[in-house]
Amino acid sequence: MNTSTDRIEQQILLHAPLERVWHALIDPDAFGAWFGMAFDGPFVVGQPVTGRIVPTQVDPEVARLQEPHAGTPFRLLIERVEPMRVFAWRWHPYAVDHDTDYEQEPTTLVTFELEVVEHGTLLRLAESGFDRLPPARRADALRANEGGWTMQMSNIARYVAAH
Repeated sequence: MNTSTDRIEQQILLHAPLERVWHALIDPDAFGAWFGMAFDGPFVVGQPVTGRIVPTQVDPEVARLQEPHAGTPFRLLIERVEPMRVFAWRWHPYAVDHDTDYEQEPTTLVTFELEVVEHGTLLRLAESGFDRLPPARRADALRANEGGWTMQMSNIARYVAAH
């Protein structure tokens, strides 16, 4: 369990080559397949990319949980792309209430870091900045994303194993 109120950190050993894991992170179609999003464009540093929730293609149970949110729009601002090493973006976490304007809120920073290790690729995830969110949303966003990232780490493992 996460003890920080500001940051989520997780990691997973993926039994796949670095190139396959990198492709799963940086290609919008591949990312969307495991994450459960459809994007309107490429991931370009300094540029926003919009998307919407669509159920993941790799886990029927996670897809079932995503289904009530299908169509919910998201916007990512791509912060860093260091090929084969780091992919990072900013977003509004747990932005699923259609009646709330999240654009006035601070964003969190999601960072994926890759490292080649024995037996595959180590994927480290960090999402930080929850303490800057409005107090009424902070705990729910942290709790939802912590559980969500646990599911997403399993999803990317399934994706890179099958592709």
